[in-house]
Formats: sequence, structure tokens, C-alpha cells
Amino acid sequence: MQQTGAFVRDPQLFLTPFIQPLPIPPLAKPVAALSPPPDSTKHQLWAGHVPVNLYDVHVKQALHRFHPDLPPSIVWGFDGLPVGATYHARYGEPFLVRFHNDLLPQGDGTGIGKPEIAIHLHNAHTASESDGFPGDFFPPAAFKDNHYTMFMAGDDEREALGTLWYHDHRADFTSQNVYKGLAGMMFFFDEVDSGDEFDPNPKALRLPSGDYDVPLVLADKKFTATPDRAMFMDIFNTDGFLGDQYTVNAAVQPYFEVARRKYRFRVLNVGPSRFYRIALSTGQAMTVIANDGNLLPQPVEMEHVRVTVAERIDVVVDFSKFRIGTVLYLLNLEDQISGKGTTGKILNLHEAPKMMRFIVNRDVPDPSRVPSFLRELPSHPEPEVVRTREFEFDNKNGIWTINGKQFDFNRSDAQVKQGTAERWILKNASQDWEHPVHIHLEEHRIVKRNGRAPAVHESGRKDVTVLEPGDTVELVMRFRDFLGRYPIHCHNTVHEDHVMMLRWDVVK
Repeated sequence: MQQTGAFVRDPQLFLTPFIQPLPIPPLAKPVAALSPPPDSTKHQLWAGHVPVNLYDVHVKQALHRFHPDLPPSIVWGFDGLPVGATYHARYGEPFLVRFHNDLLPQGDGTGIGKPEIAIHLHNAHTASESDGFPGDFFPPAAFKDNHYTMFMAGDDEREALGTLWYHDHRADFTSQNVYKGLAGMMFFFDEVDSGDEFDPNPKALRLPSGDYDVPLVLADKKFTATPDRAMFMDIFNTDGFLGDQYTVNAAVQPYFEVARRKYRFRVLNVGPSRFYRIALSTGQAMTVIANDGNLLPQPVEMEHVRVTVAERIDVVVDFSKFRIGTVLYLLNLEDQISGKGTTGKILNLHEAPKMMRFIVNRDVPDPSRVPSFLRELPSHPEPEVVRTREFEFDNKNGIWTINGKQFDFNRSDAQVKQGTAERWILKNASQDWEHPVHIHLEEHRIVKRNGRAPAVHESGRKDVTVLEPGDTVELVMRFRDFLGRYPIHCHNTVHEDHVMMLRWDVVK
């Protein structure tokens, strides 16, 4: 095997990099009506949040070519797309998505995936019945309606989210089903982050928009050495799975032609187990404006930024500093040779693998801006805390556990009172593994990481917090608006499936 920085690549499968353009997922389009119509009695807070947009989506098998030199691989996709369509939604405009399961009941013969699905919009403020709870999976030939109320948590405009993603969350098979393609992005807009760089509203930030607001979905894949070069996943490796080909928007090492102006890149890591530390090959700093879909109070200049599994990082890159004809690359500086986690080494610009090529090829006007202040943080939940809970993440005899237990979606391990706030202490009992921990429903605030204040780029609101070996992280969060079942879990999706997840409930 050939070692290239953080990447071990199969020498039998050399794919010429940067010969295909970056695919941009299409925008989702609403439909006029659904048949049968949605059942309003099945959804919390339907009254006052009746959908103004309806979407009809079919999860189905398709063929996709990840690289011109590869034969097509079988994928499972929303409407057959290798990366689902991107949704644009606005606060105050509720919507509903009907997800049909059109997969084959017997599977597709690849040995990867389970043709049962539960679709989670990560990390929308969503009622339990529309959250994609891992135990709410449904079989082929059935459908499920997810209702998204599109109001901010607690009706607080400071709680607005921007960059979200949706994916399958079927208990025990999330890693495989997402690996096969069941993931896509959603962008939420409001008066502040309006999605219009020409917006005359004085509240609007006027961040890069339209063709200059670009989703970058990162995933590493592996392909077999057999003649069909089929997409492959080792489903028996419970440490975590690493592929040997970088893909961006389901294309192996694409190129992207850019203008000499500012771009907003919404970077998402769908896993299953690889962490990224993104950087530009020129060493130019990126302007970090959001973490996990939450705008930071102020933009932060960073030469590299870490993106663990399921995290989103929004960065603005200004290409006006480069001459036409300049070529530069998106790099991964994170050194990782095992699905357990990273080595702790940060690669230098010369040894780091290249994930994508940028080619600066034209001049265009640039009315966008990045203001020095982005969004005010909500009041801190600390004064409202009524209870402290501890969650210890560990490995017991090869099984991933939380508080020594394996996940059972029929068992509730914590009952949280609606209208209160709590302190949750997350502990990593291991000295070997890293766990990106995701909590559904509400954003949280990190108070302390190993007794110290969090880094500036994670001092705002979060929905994924990584536990490095031996870490103890203290966070606080409120519980509002909805009742029902929600999980906390590791988002290294292999760990999640084996079975590092715990159910908690919001109760009256």
C-alpha cells in the first residue's frame, strides 16, 4: 500500500485527480400537492405551522460514476442522487417532506446497507415524530411525512440555524446507508442570513450567495480490486472505516473553476469515520463564519479548521487576491490511519493530501461582504440549569457503550423536563478513540473542555462536540417546544451502529 501523508491508497487503483468538475447538487423543488394528503393529527404544533411548501422524495437505487475511470457503482439516493438535492427553506415558512422508500426489499446484492430508512434533519429544531428517530424506520413500499415547523427554538431569533444536513438514521445501519449515498444538505435563511448578497434590508449580512454559496460534502470511499471496481465498505470493522479515495459532492478529487471574488463554502463531513482539517495549499487563512450551522458572533481567521464527522464549517474564501490562472488546492491536514481517530499530527502543506483543485479563471463583480459582527448569541442557559447528568463513552468487550449500556430504542435512559435547562458532562473513558458526539433537538453551549474554556470557533452554539481520548466536556442546553424521544450518540457512524447511542425523552 502507498502511504501519502494521512492517506493510504490502493496502488492498484490509481485515479487521475482533478479531471472532472465539481458536481453541484440540484435545488429541491416543491410540489403542488401530496396524495394522500398529510395527516395533521400525527404532528406536534401543526396548528399555526401548516406547511406552505410540500416535497415528494423517493429514496431509490441508482448507478453513479464517482470518477471517469471507474465503472458505475450502485448507490442509494434521495431521488437516486448520489448527494441529495439541496433545500432552501426560510424561517416562518413551514414545510413538509414525504419520503418514499422505493428500495428493493431484498437489498441490492452488494452486502452493504439495509433497505429500511428513518430520515433525520440534523440538527433542526424538530418534533420527535419528524426527527428521524433511529427506531422509527420504515420498509420498502412505505412512506413517512416529516413536518418542519420553521420557527426558532424558544421563538428566539438568535437561535436561527443556517447550514443543516439530512441523512438516513436507521438503527444499526446508519453508517452503511449514508455511505451508499443517503445524505444531502439544507440551508435555512432568515432576515440576518438571508441568502441574498444584494439584500437591502439593514439587518442582512449580505454574505456570498447564489452561485457563490457552495455546498462541499466530504466523504472518503473505497472501491474493490475486482473488475467491477464496486464501492466497498468493511462492515465488520467496528473501530471505524476509512476509505482510500477522497470525494467532494460524490466526485473523486474534482476541480472547481472560481471567479476572483468571495465564496461561501458550506463544508460537511458525512463520514463514516474520517476527520478532516481543511486548509488552502497557499496557506491563506479562511474566514470561519459558522460552526454546526450556527453563525459565530464574529468571523474568525483560521489557517486550518477541523471538521469531525457530521460537523459543518462555513468558511468564506476570497479569491480576489489571486491572479487569473492561479491553481490552488483544498487540503486535508489531519493525519489519520485508523477509524479509531487521528494520530494528533497536523500535516504540513507540502505533505497533506489534495482533495479538490481550485482554478481562478475570471473576473466578476462582488457585492458580498463579511461584516465584523454576525449574530448575537442567545442568553447563556447556565442560570436555568436544574440538573446535571454524566454520559461516559466507552468500549466494553468490543461493543461501544454509553454509561455501560448498549442502545435500545425501546428504553429511555433519561427523562428531561420540558421548559428546563440541564448540564451534561460528556466523558471519554478511552485513551485510544475519538468520538464526535451529537445531541438531537437543541443546540448546546460548551462551558469547559478539560477544565478550560472552549476554543473561539467552538465557543458558540454546537450540535456536535468531539471527545478526544480522555476528554471531559461540560455543556449546557435548554429543552423547549417539543416532547418525545431523542438520541445522544457518537457520530462516527460505525460507533453509532455498534451501539454507542442512548435514548432520552423530553417530558412534561
